[in-house]
Amino acid sequence: MTDNVSTKPRDLMGSANGPSLEEINGTVTIPKEKGFWKNLMAFSGPGALVAVGYMDPGNWVTSIGGGAKYGYLLMSVILISSLIAMLLQYMAAKLGIVTQMDLAQATRAHTTKRIGAVLWVVTELAIMATDIAEVIGGAIALQLLFGVPLIIGVSLTVFDVLLLLLLTKLGFRKIEAIVICLIAVILVVFAYEVIIAQPDMGAAVANFVPRTEIMHSGQLTMALGIVGATVMPHNLYLHSSISQTRKFNREDPSEMARAVKFTTWDSNIQLFGAFVINCLLLLLGAAMFFGKGADQLGTFGNLYAALQDNKLAGAVASPLLSTLFAVALLASGQNSTITGTLTGQITMEGFINLKVPLWVRRLLTRLIAVAPVIIVTIWFGGDETALDNLLVNSQVFLSIALPFSMIPLTVFTSSKKIMGERWVNKPWVTIAAWTCTVVLTILNCQIVWESIRGLF
Repeated sequence: MTDNVSTKPRDLMGSANGPSLEEINGTVTIPKEKGFWKNLMAFSGPGALVAVGYMDPGNWVTSIGGGAKYGYLLMSVILISSLIAMLLQYMAAKLGIVTQMDLAQATRAHTTKRIGAVLWVVTELAIMATDIAEVIGGAIALQLLFGVPLIIGVSLTVFDVLLLLLLTKLGFRKIEAIVICLIAVILVVFAYEVIIAQPDMGAAVANFVPRTEIMHSGQLTMALGIVGATVMPHNLYLHSSISQTRKFNREDPSEMARAVKFTTWDSNIQLFGAFVINCLLLLLGAAMFFGKGADQLGTFGNLYAALQDNKLAGAVASPLLSTLFAVALLASGQNSTITGTLTGQITMEGFINLKVPLWVRRLLTRLIAVAPVIIVTIWFGGDETALDNLLVNSQVFLSIALPFSMIPLTVFTSSKKIMGERWVNKPWVTIAAWTCTVVLTILNCQIVWESIRGLF
């Protein structure tokens, strides 16, 4: 068993292309202290970057819209999505720590070139789709807060890459700290707005138990939208890479066990935070807008306006609420920009071993995502509705791409040959993972079918 733990990662690395995210891999030193809280603090951080993907701008319209249309009914959908996320991210982090490869490298090492090329194209398109939501969210937030025209706001997001380059030079811990601070801003903003809105918490808690009404056509479509906007493929690649940023003795089985244990704690705690934020989004929609013309809240601009409209948001409506909403949207967009750019680098290096200067790689990743947003912005004359439609369509594509990352992750972490006997998934984990994969694939096919039907 010890041999499996100590030699398997080294053997596998021979077929990979060097350390994942080499400039930050193994750069965070872990202290020798054995106390639970000291270890948790040392390993905390990567989970926050992963949690960002579960509360990005793509989630906002679906969660708030779900509350506005169906009240508290879909609380159980958020809970189930979060539990699935915890399972998948645990497997992704474990793959990275044990094999010292991210999911892209592992896929490249254990599949044919043709299959690897197909998976790379799908993954790159998925990252682009994720980035589109971040670019749109950031640009709209700049317009709402400062009156910046959408085309300029979209263009400004390119410079986020320079910010990320600077942060990388300062150290990965600085990136983690900034992301956690931005998450805290989002949490505080929506906690405040929900407290002001005074939701029916009894009804909200009761709806954590799934109800048969969810299976009705309109409710099911919205539920599938929440799932599709929550569980995203790029997070699996990201977590399998940044879980390797901690520096410890990988030849020591006890040290490896410590890393897996506390990385899992970090991931679950941060994902619980994302779960709380998504619940707050739905609570806000239900408490303020349920039964008050939810069809009018399909864009960020409409939500911003509704929060200061007494007819929609009631007596608590105010410019402060709408301004805080825009601030949180900007924070969410910036957070997602950091993680999306990192994931772009991971897949380029892992799948096709693309070696270009760091700034070129990051700029290329951003431009790929910005291009379609700029085209749509110019074509429709800066109409926010067109951008929001693009955002929704990008979420549909993410639903298509998800199985292409879930299936390899489940196969690799369930293999004794790849993981070693000690770290291979336990039978219940494998069963749960395959169940989630099959169910989500079916549900995501339903999303695609509903979207296609909507075009005709």
